[in-house]
Amino acid sequence: MKPLVVIPARAGSKGIPGKNWKLLHGKPLIQYSIDAALACFQPSEICVSTDEPVIIEIAERIGLRVPFIRPKGLATDTAGSREVLLHALTFWEENFYTPDVVVLLQPTSPFRAPKHILEGLKNYNNDIDMVVGVKETKANPYYVLREEGTDGYLKPSKIGSFTRRQDCPKVYEINGAFYAINPMSLKSAPISDFAKVVKYEMDERSSHDIDNPIDWIIAESLFNFEIQ
Repeated sequence: MKPLVVIPARAGSKGIPGKNWKLLHGKPLIQYSIDAALACFQPSEICVSTDEPVIIEIAERIGLRVPFIRPKGLATDTAGSREVLLHALTFWEENFYTPDVVVLLQPTSPFRAPKHILEGLKNYNNDIDMVVGVKETKANPYYVLREEGTDGYLKPSKIGSFTRRQDCPKVYEINGAFYAINPMSLKSAPISDFAKVVKYEMDERSSHDIDNPIDWIIAESLFNFEIQ
């Protein structure tokens, strides 16, 4: 397997300014993903895609070479993950080697461990579009989720006659912690259009994603609880 591991970390963050290099339990947030990647892959297989000099300094201090600065057009609020991944993939194909899997590790998942990456990759093969990290959702659409109809009344998101949540079909929530993507699929279609997607189920703690200040407080609490 020839992986390309992409850790995308742009400078801008509206919810938490400087989030990707803000110290979480004594370490820059992005370092948790870099450390997990280095435990599984060679430095030459890891790409930190960023437009931020502070992140470049952190990555290079840890032992990675950052071979490019992400173009400004790919560092905006409207830039999609697919475009960022395609940019890194094209760069690697033109300068280093042709990857046969693109592993996306978002820096907002500090509790994702090396074992999750390696276990998730075991579910990948070239016949599928993607393996994605998930957790079983608490917001089951058969039980608690409602959509507002044209008449203004709330209706179940999915129809089912269930009186207990335990009886509902399992529903999974993408946790953002791990993606293993077929490069040919990435080039051919938006990630949201992938049809052959396999899950890698993770626990609640490992799935924790930091998107806003409350998520950050929870992450700090999880670390503090762990060392008590």
